[in-house]
Amino acid sequence: MATPAYQVAHLSPILRPDIINERNGKRNLLGREVNGTPLYCRSLQGIRIIQAAAGAGRTMLISDAGQVYAFGKDSFGEAEYGVQGTKLVTSPQLVESLKNIFVVQAAIGNFFTAVLSREGRVYTFSWGNDARLGHHTEPNDVEPHPLLGTLENIPVVQIAAGYCYLLALACQPSGMAVYSVGCGLGGKLGHGSRTDEKHPRLIEQFQLLNLQPVVVAAGAWHAAVVGQDGRVCTWGWGRYGCLGHGNEECESVPKVVQALNDVKAVHVATGDYTTFVVSEDGDVYSFGCGESASLGHNAIADGQGNRHANVLTPQLVTSLKQVNERVVQISLTNSIYWNAHTFALTESGKLYAFGAGDKGQLGIELVNNQTERGNPERVDIDLS
Repeated sequence: MATPAYQVAHLSPILRPDIINERNGKRNLLGREVNGTPLYCRSLQGIRIIQAAAGAGRTMLISDAGQVYAFGKDSFGEAEYGVQGTKLVTSPQLVESLKNIFVVQAAIGNFFTAVLSREGRVYTFSWGNDARLGHHTEPNDVEPHPLLGTLENIPVVQIAAGYCYLLALACQPSGMAVYSVGCGLGGKLGHGSRTDEKHPRLIEQFQLLNLQPVVVAAGAWHAAVVGQDGRVCTWGWGRYGCLGHGNEECESVPKVVQALNDVKAVHVATGDYTTFVVSEDGDVYSFGCGESASLGHNAIADGQGNRHANVLTPQLVTSLKQVNERVVQISLTNSIYWNAHTFALTESGKLYAFGAGDKGQLGIELVNNQTERGNPERVDIDLS
């Protein structure tokens, strides 16, 4: 799971590429001097981590026993620009308030955190002022609150958090469905308007498209879904072409990405204003903001040799094709902050990184005052 300044790899014991700030020499969120290479988290020795969620100011790790460990800022909420929290927790600490909930997934959005239980219940921390997530809480509240409303009796199988909103993939008797709650700015809730929703609301457009959602992704300002038939839908704020429809228009309901009609997708990942799609053959397509070369299109992209060009429709990431490995998962920056970077995991467990690396977030060494990596480079860890 990628975040602007660092990357957390999913394995046990967990690996943590350092956070580097060469301009001011600050120590990182892990409480030590840094060098930009992956290091083992010794305090988790013997604990098997199955999922990691990285936010702008904190990280949450889920063990195979359903326990949650967190480090970074001591708050599950986050004020704008990440100033919330009075101190840093520099090593993973068990989240006591979740000890009685068997957690299988965590998602960190700005201003709030969400977790999913083994039973399919969703719980949220913070950002409940004015009942914006269906409950009233203070920013520093450390108690989980069940997500009330229509999902109380419908099991959820996946959650995704973006900027002030949450998506939930739920299992209904009629099939899979997506619900959304939170801020509707840019149409990212998918209901045909830009109004907020204080309780989870079914996104009805998938029924009209005859599409069964199986994977959901929440970017900062836009969202995406992969259907059982391999179709990809995107919606929300279309800035920089991140929706893949050939323009920068907003879409307030899910819309099929026509340029991927000949591709059967199995995975999708969304970031600030970027989207990546992985096909069943292991090919990777990307579109949206070309900041920091994080789309992987290092070749001439705009006819003038600009690898930072924005991409309005899906393009094959040929630089990943050249590693001769089948890609199975993409993780990329998901925040309102820049330092965009991307990770690609292959079927054999190899991890490749590209994009901004000025804070050590790629887990590879940059030389000659480089600040980014245009071509994918293998990170020296084995995730097999």
